[in-house]
Amino acid sequence: MIIATAGHIDHGKTLLVKALTGTDADRLPEEKKRGMTLDLGFAYTDLANGARLGFIDVPGHERLVHNMLAGVTGIDCALLVVAADDGPMPQTREHLAILDILGVSRGLVALTKIDRVPAERVQEVQNEISELLADSSLADAPIFPVSAITNTGIDELSAKITALSEEVHNKAEGGHFRLGVDRVFTVAGAGLVVTGTAFSGQVAREDRLWIAGFDTQARVRGIHANNADSQTGRAGDRLAINLAGIDKDDIARGDWLVADPSLQLYKKLDVRLRVVADARRPLRHWTPVHVHLGAKNVPGRVAVLGAENIEPGQSALAQLVLDEAVGACAHDRFVIRDQSAQVTLGGGHVIDLFPPRRGRARADRLAVLNALDTPDHTSALTKTLALSDTGFPLNAFLATRNLNDKEAAALLADAGAIIAGDNADRLALSPAAWEARRAEFLKALDAFHTNNPDRLGPAASQLRRSLGRFVPEPLFDALVTASVSDCTVASDGMLLHRPNHQPGLTGDDAKHWALLLPMLEETPEAPPVVHDLAAETGLTVGAVMKTMRQAVRMGMAVQIAGNRFFTPVALRAHAKVFVKMIETDGTVGVSDFRKSAGIGRNLAVEVLEYFDRVKLSQRDGNIRHQVKSLEDVFGAGPEA
Repeated sequence: MIIATAGHIDHGKTLLVKALTGTDADRLPEEKKRGMTLDLGFAYTDLANGARLGFIDVPGHERLVHNMLAGVTGIDCALLVVAADDGPMPQTREHLAILDILGVSRGLVALTKIDRVPAERVQEVQNEISELLADSSLADAPIFPVSAITNTGIDELSAKITALSEEVHNKAEGGHFRLGVDRVFTVAGAGLVVTGTAFSGQVAREDRLWIAGFDTQARVRGIHANNADSQTGRAGDRLAINLAGIDKDDIARGDWLVADPSLQLYKKLDVRLRVVADARRPLRHWTPVHVHLGAKNVPGRVAVLGAENIEPGQSALAQLVLDEAVGACAHDRFVIRDQSAQVTLGGGHVIDLFPPRRGRARADRLAVLNALDTPDHTSALTKTLALSDTGFPLNAFLATRNLNDKEAAALLADAGAIIAGDNADRLALSPAAWEARRAEFLKALDAFHTNNPDRLGPAASQLRRSLGRFVPEPLFDALVTASVSDCTVASDGMLLHRPNHQPGLTGDDAKHWALLLPMLEETPEAPPVVHDLAAETGLTVGAVMKTMRQAVRMGMAVQIAGNRFFTPVALRAHAKVFVKMIETDGTVGVSDFRKSAGIGRNLAVEVLEYFDRVKLSQRDGNIRHQVKSLEDVFGAGPEA
């Protein structure tokens, strides 16, 4: 269990920690000299029940609140320290407000220095503390009068801490490992060491970790979990990690050490923000602030969403627009202080890391943020998909929630989500939205056939534009693939049509086609170019082009280049050669394809470039990989 102290300067936090653990948490020479905590201090002890207890001793001076904030993020419990002679002081109130904002609900109060005052004063201060705590997250925290000098009350406080440790359950170890770095130093003979609280996941020796937002990779040489040598560390542990592969200058307080390089840094965070109840005035839109998240402190501004300001004691949706990118995930807690970093204004938790470029305060966007604003992943996704007619970016959702592959698969199954697209462009849709978009897709195709009975069908891009709403390309491609796969729609690689739709040529085009088709079929693997067709048939080049283009519109021919047309059957035969080469060799080069297809180099290039356009293949330098299946691009062939 990790406990952080909180309270006003010179109220005895460090001495109390020493009385409880036997360790002086003031580690810096200047701290010893000045008798005050300047930075985070740490002390550990083993409790009677076998639990390992770690204390984070934070500074109490108002100028060092940024260091205090670096220490209280991710703790299990707070120990609020109030001196009996002074009673609650300004930093007592500010630290309590910070704990409240961060949602720290488990805590104790140590009423220190009782050896300096009479019993009446102790009772008076106890009453003041109870009143102070009444409206905070620590409203039910017990108060223990103690003296670290005479040891009065220390055993009782220690016993309560032991009992409390049995109530603290291990934090969920799901998600990719994340460590908020709060100290960086080197140890002779060991090298670089970073410390911090593990926010999620697990880490083990020899694991590879990244500094979030950078390509820098490090190897875990050693781990101390709660000041004890360990093979592993997990969410909730206070960790010191010995790293190899990076230098001290590569990493600093406020950085995130992560197991997944997709966990990046962000300059815009959509959040739920609550203003402290005793704020002097409402928090106005675009107020300049200092944002504390993890161990990071960066300036920025607050964009209030859907309102002009937030009243004291109230919460609202907002966007933090930061001067410097920070690491974050959904439901990470943060605190904001004023522009001078002197006054705590409020805080809250992160909702989304991928706001739209425009329309951050539109009604539909606010509805999505409200749907996302729950720690339950399945509920968040299900509610969000119900609001997303054309899909919600899946990778953005998974990164924001820090879900690993196993968790993501279980989530998608629970939510019944339909996935469109692949890799970075994946979209998730509700089953209802998927069926609605597919119905619109087929309705638009049927309308094209009704309005153009003499044409085989529209090109994919033309049909997409006719849908009457913006449909992202990954979703449209998924609709095409699904419809071709179940034979609801047919495709010749360029045009889409209903399988039973059969247009025909008329007039001069029918006469010209009777002359041209035999020439295309005579050497189907390498049909003549347009000028040769014209010369052989006695038609003009213009007449040949007109008929061939009409044949293309009806699906009777496929144009692969400016002057080259294939029959669909012949082009499919080349596609089958390409797929067979992929199955054998994994990739396809122009020279090898030319030999296998029995055609010239120039024609081979034209055919392969056509395959690129219809997404059968993708070029990578001098070779090509297969992207879609033969059936997805050309539909089921005669052999099916």
